[in-house]
Amino acid sequence: MKPDVDFFKIETNNISPKKGRILISEPFLNDIYFKRSLVLITEHDENGSVGFVLNKPINIKIQDVLPDYPFEDFSVSLGGPVSTNTLHYIHTLGEKIPNSIKIFDNIYWSGDFEVLKKLIDEEKVKPDQLRFFLGYSGWTEKQLEGEISLNSWLVTNIDAKKIMVPNMDTIWKEALQNLGGKYKMWINSPENPGMN
Repeated sequence: MKPDVDFFKIETNNISPKKGRILISEPFLNDIYFKRSLVLITEHDENGSVGFVLNKPINIKIQDVLPDYPFEDFSVSLGGPVSTNTLHYIHTLGEKIPNSIKIFDNIYWSGDFEVLKKLIDEEKVKPDQLRFFLGYSGWTEKQLEGEISLNSWLVTNIDAKKIMVPNMDTIWKEALQNLGGKYKMWINSPENPGMN
């Protein structure tokens, strides 16, 4: 008897990609940057999409990247495979940083870096208000939609507070747990499908 359910096929949930949404990679996506990842979409329009991988911390501190700046307690994550020699940040400081781009709720992207530095100098920024990324994730026109149609990504929403949590080790599993149903089965699937 053939089972009625394909456990690894993403069901259409009528949630389309847009700014502020989350991409959850399918469990067997074999990509160094996107394997078992959550990506925050910070831009999505007819020209393509931009986002940052939330759960790929790297073992360096921000002082290693910007030695002349007084950033002490802020970690760095790998934002994606594009321009890994560039630094980006998201924050919850809103209009305190001019030219910030609102993503959703109280999550903002970029802004005036000198103002950010001044706020940090004055100890007005906490580690859970700011996240740095080396590189970013980018998709050209309709590329992301194509990957979604091939079951590489599940599009969903996430609580803004979870995005700023410094320790993101378990967030891929937690996001799937919250979705329930067959997605809970993804949690325990082996990273290499040839293993059992």
